[in-house]
Amino acid sequence: MGSGQVTDWQGRHVTVAGLGVSGIPAAKVLHARGAVVTVVNDGDDARAREQAAELEALGITVRLGDGATLPKGTELVVTTPGWKPDKPLFEAARAAGVDIWGDVELAWRLRGPDAAPWLAVTGTNGKTTTVQMLASILTAAGLRTAAVGNIGVSLLDVVLGEEQYGDLDVLAVELSSYQLHWAPSLRVHSAAVLNLAPDHLDWHGSMEAYAADKGRIYEGNRVACVYNVADKATEDLVREADVEEGCRAVGFTLGTPGPSQLGVVDGILVDRAFIENRQQNAQELAEVSDVNPPAPHNIANALAAAALARAFGVPAAAVREGLRNFKPDAHRIAHVADVDSVAYVDDSKATNTHAAQASLAAYESIVWIAGGLAKGATFDELVAKSAKRLRGVVLIGRDRALIREALARHAPQVPVVDLDRTDTGAMLAAVQEAQRLAVAGDTVLLAPACASMDMFANYNKRGDAFAQAVGELGAGA
Repeated sequence: MGSGQVTDWQGRHVTVAGLGVSGIPAAKVLHARGAVVTVVNDGDDARAREQAAELEALGITVRLGDGATLPKGTELVVTTPGWKPDKPLFEAARAAGVDIWGDVELAWRLRGPDAAPWLAVTGTNGKTTTVQMLASILTAAGLRTAAVGNIGVSLLDVVLGEEQYGDLDVLAVELSSYQLHWAPSLRVHSAAVLNLAPDHLDWHGSMEAYAADKGRIYEGNRVACVYNVADKATEDLVREADVEEGCRAVGFTLGTPGPSQLGVVDGILVDRAFIENRQQNAQELAEVSDVNPPAPHNIANALAAAALARAFGVPAAAVREGLRNFKPDAHRIAHVADVDSVAYVDDSKATNTHAAQASLAAYESIVWIAGGLAKGATFDELVAKSAKRLRGVVLIGRDRALIREALARHAPQVPVVDLDRTDTGAMLAAVQEAQRLAVAGDTVLLAPACASMDMFANYNKRGDAFAQAVGELGAGA
């Protein structure tokens, strides 16, 4: 179907792979434009049958329990992001010369000729926070914007002008590696890759394939490719990208920035990329204290957001105002309370080792609450890098032994409490044990480095349990 916008869908046979948050809107959008839509889905449970009935009432064909066979006459496959590239359906499509698009690609192709430009963010960790910071900065500059994409807001809804979004000037777009894999023609205004660490390797097949999919975000950038100076892999992706003439590589660093970089000097966030005479000059953007919370990895997020905003022409004053106005989501390095001069911090969102490492780096003396579902992760590097900061460790969850063994190898002097339980009440016990280990000035940090589903419905529930447990400590203090 080429690589441009598609305006005539009448009679085209499109197969949508998967029900769910992106499959259902895609099927409805294409059907409304006159396409002949067939939805295929592996599952055939009560929820799937309910969703199928809704689509069938519109005249859309749905095949439940058969996501492997390519329907006859298919001219295009549109997939939900979670379907792995090695699915038989996709192998059949490739063999037949049929294009495969994701929901982001579909939104990109359906946008109008005067559509708002996209400022895009990806990375292993920090995507959502950075996109929200970016949207706050753009709003402070008087621009009409929305934080969309993998953040939970359908790009299809926004691109097609759903009423709640209105007429926007620019989009702040979070993109996952899954979405980028299925978005071959995406060409955004400017983009950032925040960091790269092993994640979702079961889906991508290798670290190289994962990095390559992240790097797709730079393809065709017009103004700036923003990379992390401390993570060479992100700069390598910029070097490999095919960008428009005049597009620049712009780095962000927690140290003193060089020309074409944003960084930190004496507690000030400064810009040496988007100014006159960047060889000699720097533009003050904000103070470190304007970033909430001012943890190192969050300052890096703020610098990346600022770089994308500056690439779009946003003035320095709006960067400061936007960062000051930004309120982080719950369970992302959220200060819960101080009890007996010990700070209790909820970073339940730290569901992998890379996120936990960033969280642990933010504090000097920590009693660490960790554990859950490891998802195939190893913990030696995390423990080795964080050992000197640990006052003590409390372990919970199914795969806690993996962390205990890494602690024995790399931090044998650190006291460890191993709670042999996976019930939700274990969190109160963990917080009580952490209180026993902590001394005045310490931080008790929930940064599990693991997923939550062995004990809790999601990381939000885990963080809520932590906050409730801390509240009980405070009540008894």
